[in-house]
Amino acid sequence: MSYDSDIHSPNDMMVDPQDDMVIEPTQDKDQVAIIEPDQLDNDTESRESRTLATDYDAIKELVLQPLLEEPKVIEDVINTWKVENWRNLNKKEHGPTFEAGGYPWRILLFPFGNNVDQSSVYLEHGFDDLSSVPDNWSCCVQFGLVMWNIHDPSLFTHHTAHHRFTKEESDWGFTRFLELRLMFQQTWANSDRPLVEDDACNITAYVRVVEDETGVLWHNFNNYDSKRETGFVGLKNQGATCYLNSLLQSLYFTNAFRKAVYQIPTAEDESVNNSAYTLQRLFYQLQISNSAVGTNELTRSFGWDTRHIFEQQDVQELSRKLIERMEERMKGTAAEDSLPKMLSGKVKTYVSCINVDYESSRLEDFWDIQLNVRGIPNLQESFKDYIQQETLDGDNKYWAGDEHKYQDARKGVIFTSFPEVLHLHLKRFEYDIQRDMMMKINDRFEFPDSVDLAPYLEKDADRSEPWIYKLHGVLVHSGDLNAGHYYAFLKPNKDGWFYKFDDDKVTKATMRETLEENFGGEYKSSLVTPRSTFQKRAPIMRQMNAYMLVYIRESRLDQVLTPVNKEDSPSHLQKRLDEEAAAREAKRKEREEQHLYLPVKVITEETFKNHPGTDLTNFDSNPAEDPAAPRYYKMKKQFTMEEAVETIADGLGQDPKRIRLWIMVNRQNKTTRPDQPIMDLRPSVEDTLSRAVGTSRDSVLRVWAEVADEVDSQGNAIWPTYQSNANGVVVKNDLILIFLKHFDAEQQKLHGIGHIYVSKEKKVEELVPLIAKKMGWGEKLPAGEQLAMWEEIKPSMIEVLKAKQSLKAAELQDGDIICFQRLSERRSHGEVLGKIPRLGDKSSEETKRWDRFDDAKAFYEFLCYKREIRLDAHPRCERPDLESFYLTLSSKATYDQLAERVGERLNIEPTHIRFFTANASTGAPKGAVRRVPNATIAQILNPQNYTQQSLQTKANSLFYEVLDMSLAELDTKKNIKVTWLSEGISKEETFDVLVSKQGQVEDLIQALAKKAQIKDESEAGRIRVYEIHNHKFFRELTPNYPVLSINDYVDVIAERIPEDEIDVPDGEFIKTVHFQNDTSRVHGIPFKFLLKDGEVFSETKKRLEKRTGIKGKAFEKIKFAIIRRYKNPPTYINDDDVLYEEGNPLEEDVMLGLDHLDRTRTTRNGAEMFLK
Repeated sequence: MSYDSDIHSPNDMMVDPQDDMVIEPTQDKDQVAIIEPDQLDNDTESRESRTLATDYDAIKELVLQPLLEEPKVIEDVINTWKVENWRNLNKKEHGPTFEAGGYPWRILLFPFGNNVDQSSVYLEHGFDDLSSVPDNWSCCVQFGLVMWNIHDPSLFTHHTAHHRFTKEESDWGFTRFLELRLMFQQTWANSDRPLVEDDACNITAYVRVVEDETGVLWHNFNNYDSKRETGFVGLKNQGATCYLNSLLQSLYFTNAFRKAVYQIPTAEDESVNNSAYTLQRLFYQLQISNSAVGTNELTRSFGWDTRHIFEQQDVQELSRKLIERMEERMKGTAAEDSLPKMLSGKVKTYVSCINVDYESSRLEDFWDIQLNVRGIPNLQESFKDYIQQETLDGDNKYWAGDEHKYQDARKGVIFTSFPEVLHLHLKRFEYDIQRDMMMKINDRFEFPDSVDLAPYLEKDADRSEPWIYKLHGVLVHSGDLNAGHYYAFLKPNKDGWFYKFDDDKVTKATMRETLEENFGGEYKSSLVTPRSTFQKRAPIMRQMNAYMLVYIRESRLDQVLTPVNKEDSPSHLQKRLDEEAAAREAKRKEREEQHLYLPVKVITEETFKNHPGTDLTNFDSNPAEDPAAPRYYKMKKQFTMEEAVETIADGLGQDPKRIRLWIMVNRQNKTTRPDQPIMDLRPSVEDTLSRAVGTSRDSVLRVWAEVADEVDSQGNAIWPTYQSNANGVVVKNDLILIFLKHFDAEQQKLHGIGHIYVSKEKKVEELVPLIAKKMGWGEKLPAGEQLAMWEEIKPSMIEVLKAKQSLKAAELQDGDIICFQRLSERRSHGEVLGKIPRLGDKSSEETKRWDRFDDAKAFYEFLCYKREIRLDAHPRCERPDLESFYLTLSSKATYDQLAERVGERLNIEPTHIRFFTANASTGAPKGAVRRVPNATIAQILNPQNYTQQSLQTKANSLFYEVLDMSLAELDTKKNIKVTWLSEGISKEETFDVLVSKQGQVEDLIQALAKKAQIKDESEAGRIRVYEIHNHKFFRELTPNYPVLSINDYVDVIAERIPEDEIDVPDGEFIKTVHFQNDTSRVHGIPFKFLLKDGEVFSETKKRLEKRTGIKGKAFEKIKFAIIRRYKNPPTYINDDDVLYEEGNPLEEDVMLGLDHLDRTRTTRNGAEMFLK
């Protein structure tokens, strides 16, 4: 496996030498590891020439430099091999064996190169008997190979690498160690000697064996089994769901959380839309599975589609919302209070006066804490930063009420309690005002394995137990803002290792990997080697660092990490997953044995009688759903046909002696009909199929099962034709097998009747008595009645059979189908069998319906174009009696005919029905179908212009809407979607309002009042109509504004104008906008807010609470800020600020921002992600 254009490796392993390397395909059949450096730079050579190769300590320091992983050194060994008589050496030579770390090692040399024009030198383990080496043996080695002159040790060259040696990967080193011409023909390093002198040189191996503490140091992870190595399994990445995987693993290994989730009752709702049930399934599979578990079910229950799978969501929001949803599902169960107790703490926000005894405070719950990282060295300092006080003095004094007036005060937050499990979100992503964009903060931020949080609690907090917390999890982000990867370090047990959970891979992790490598900041300078002496040692920042920490209170570790056994999971969940596992195993076994079996599909007399369409059956139908579908058998390929007949007879409840199978063949006209009976039952099922299909690729044996009407005295069947005689000879007479179908014009149905044998010499009219008998009509038809007959050649070719014509002349043969129809009208045979009354004939006494067919030929034409269409009421239809239903129509039916049928079904005027196509991916309604009188259903559902839009149309689905007016009148109207605000902005309803295209906004208001059933302006006061775009206030529409000019790409909002805002000039208002943390993350419905001169903001907030309709804790959580278009971040407002002064005179680019949680961000595809 090549990792670089110039490096190769005999064992397909990646290496990390300090020098630049090259990889090429290995040519030598002995498979040795190949690493190839570029030419050494002159400065390096001159620098090294001052060191002697015999100064082993100095050379060791040069070649065995500190490694990034900083593993513990077990042993350093130096061994020199004097290579003599170089030009006479074999193609491959081995140096003497020496021991390091308890294992044998030696140098592997290709004196004249391993298929290159350079010498090739490697290190390999020196086991003589590979069979004695355990299969799982490995040894991690850092090594350097130094080639030096035997007379002058100042002349040398070296290369270094490190590698995980295994039984299979036994060697590692350098294919292009040194060019042969440099070794022999040129002087070395400005001396008068070559490197190889007197046909000899020394090669010294510096071998450092290091401890593989985790068992995966420099592992290539080929065939790695997480369950076997660690006891745990990972989660599969669906595309960009690594952030979700790390969070789920963290919650899973919070054992008390897992137990609480198991206690949610889901037995009555085992649905993939139930996020509690899918989370239970995921946790249980992580518990019992031997391989990585998929998260597809869980994300589907969130309402995510493919687009969201490839979008990285906000982890903190995801965590909050998931926990919040689980808490809701736990209400009323034994686990009702478990999540708040486990994950929720309390924090107090206060303002305390310095000179008087007055304090204002508010106690709030928190589920996680966001801590600053930028410029803060460690976790403890970040907590201090979080609770540091702000002094309010001078012009910024605090209003302490009428009694104390303005006072100097201290403002801040202090914790009153911490939860058992503490989630800390580190603010690694912040807005950079210089770059005007979000940036990732890679500053070094240290966090301990154990931390005492008592200093950050208020004095009166409960201290009966220590507030010492132990690190349980570190969730890591590697990369930058635009692209990155998430993984987690978690400690599943109270005592033991941390493990790295990287999607589907789980490995042991050291404390250095868990802590030091995730602090962020610069790499140690000793671990960063410049490419040249002149390269500036610019600091290299770690791109991987912690963004979320999980701590567990030390005194509650046993409760939180309580063991979770299989019995703790819901019994119905275990049963369901065991059944699914058994089904998967059965399918796996079936796939493995599939090559041994052959599918056999059997048409019987009953399936034919139930078949309402063309040909004898639909071979793709499901027997479990369709009684006309052929019976399905899975038979062993080596079954004889005799055994096949016995199996089929058993299924039909018949004696095998009375069953005869006919081979079904594909005719040139694309029909499938019986060809001839299988008389020899000795061949296998497989051989019978191969003979029947010839060179075609048909893999299904299709047969018609004939049941004998007569048997002889021994019970053997007597067949009308193809009868075997005593000598075993099959006798074929002139009888042919004909299948009969009956078209019932009254019922508008076509179905099979059965089969008959008839001589080819018979005339068509002689079939009438046979058909009458078959139908139970007696020996002949009543007087005045006739039969019309057609041959069904293929679905689109139906030919009339003439009464006086013989079957032979009509070219009928075995397996052909005759369709007949009973006519009550008295006509001659010529008239009956020649011209059949058709829809629209002038002789018709009454006008026939367009969707009824008087003869079989017309009905066959309908079957060719038949289309079953699902019709659903449009979601905006308010009538509860409107239902979903199916209609079977010809694709040639027109728009008006479709409307007629739907109107009949709904008992509604067809002119008042409008249709919509459906989106192929979501199933939601698309645009309205334009009424074109001659447009057919086929053109409506499958437009001829194959645009991207037409390809997204669902093939056989339409929505319908019942209108209050005809379509003709509707064309004079404009549809406007209006959002009506009835209680500030806290309650919104959306209506589709139809207004005359010549109307004005005042007409829109009247139509809205009627549609929403609200009082009009004369009764309840004036209504304001305004447009918003991208959640920002765009403009207010005057009453005489033309409806036709309203932009289709904005949202229209309507609200009752508060009394104090009526006739107030625009200059007295400020526009508002809702956002969450960042002003670019806008949401909600903006509005205009009236300013009052001199009003302090504490009073303004009271009016804002009334204006918005947001009450209680929800309003208290809102932070208010002044937002200016070209200034970021926003300026947050204090209670004693005067909003009127902040923006007066008000510029267009100033808005009042309401900073609060966007509860609509979890909406995906019109459904809430976690609220299913």
